[in-house]
Amino acid sequence: MPGSGFDFSGAQVLVVGASRAGIGAAIARAFQGFGATVTITGAELEPAAEDRARFDYVQLDVTDLAAVQALAAKTKRLDILVNCAAITSRGEEMEPAFFQHVVDVNLHGTFRTAQAFHPQLKARKGTLINIASMYATFGSPRNPAYGASKAAVMQLTKSLAIAWAGDGIRVNAVAPGFVVTQQSAKSRTDPAHVAAVNLRTPMGRWGQPDDIAGPVLFLASPWAGFMTGTCLAIDGGYSIA
Repeated sequence: MPGSGFDFSGAQVLVVGASRAGIGAAIARAFQGFGATVTITGAELEPAAEDRARFDYVQLDVTDLAAVQALAAKTKRLDILVNCAAITSRGEEMEPAFFQHVVDVNLHGTFRTAQAFHPQLKARKGTLINIASMYATFGSPRNPAYGASKAAVMQLTKSLAIAWAGDGIRVNAVAPGFVVTQQSAKSRTDPAHVAAVNLRTPMGRWGQPDDIAGPVLFLASPWAGFMTGTCLAIDGGYSIA
């Protein structure tokens, strides 16, 4: 049986999409807090101020296949890959070019990084964790590209779990609900929307980034050693209400 708590001492972790205040940064800090050596990436020139001295940082555009492959070529060892890079813009995603860009980042970006780091994960019998969304399971009239891309991420997780099981790689995902992040800031300027989310969510509040980090660490740990192809809902009960 695993030990009494999380211990990632000696593990090499890469969190893709962790440059801003949000889920990716919370996950990176949590892994580091339990002993892992963590590298983060982001589209920005540098990460949030509080993380600049904390992590090795690589500026990475996940739509750039050559850049993704170059980073993989420089990475000699990887135990855990977390795909957290994503974009959305509430109310703007019906525009075809932007719809395509959202899907390119959220879905194709997830696949590009997963495929690029497959050799390292195979060598370590490692773990891949993708960040999906509760929007993977029901419609979103204001975020259609985001919802479509995250539904595809959920399906991709299942497919890679089967494809890579023989390599000893476990592939899982989490599906966050409404979380207080920089990415959700635009939607949180609408008081009616905020109130509606709180009212529907059985736990009566929006999530915090740290609420997502714990389940991700669980999925990466020996405690989840017989889990692959699953997607954990972390939404305060919103999706069952």
